[in-house]
Amino acid sequence: MDRYEGFREFVAARGAALSRTAFLLCGEHAGAQDLAQEALTKAARHWHRIKDGNPEGYVRKIMVNHHVSWWRRRGRHEYPVASPPPTATVEDTAGPVTDRLAVRAALAGLPPKQRAVIVLRYFEDMSEKDIAVTLGVTPGTVKRHTSNGLARLRRTLPTPDHLMEPVL
Repeated sequence: MDRYEGFREFVAARGAALSRTAFLLCGEHAGAQDLAQEALTKAARHWHRIKDGNPEGYVRKIMVNHHVSWWRRRGRHEYPVASPPPTATVEDTAGPVTDRLAVRAALAGLPPKQRAVIVLRYFEDMSEKDIAVTLGVTPGTVKRHTSNGLARLRRTLPTPDHLMEPVL
């Protein structure tokens, strides 16, 4: 019996979703590729044990834990400023792109556990219970990280102008 039986199929089926999660956790492609590769390498070593359980949850937990450890080691290099830079007066024709970049920057500003919970909840559409199982925390901790993360995102992200227009 092959020790890695089913692993290739798992990676083929879920690799894109795992890569997307890694990108949302890291905020950049090179780091996301490294993170996903590291998680899949660790999962492959234990495939015989995890293949009958929840292998995707296992890999996601590895990614979150590895990213949090990496984030703690490298420290923070961003510094808050007293006021945001002035806004451009040129019409923005790249709205969706700038929105994605703003969300990406706001996610990068979250502490790693809050970012992990927000990514798993709103980008991977996981339930609070599933996130708690994946991260090995209580559902209350997931709710707290979700609430704190969303509050921070609301403070960080600009409100779109079309939401501020009066409804006639």
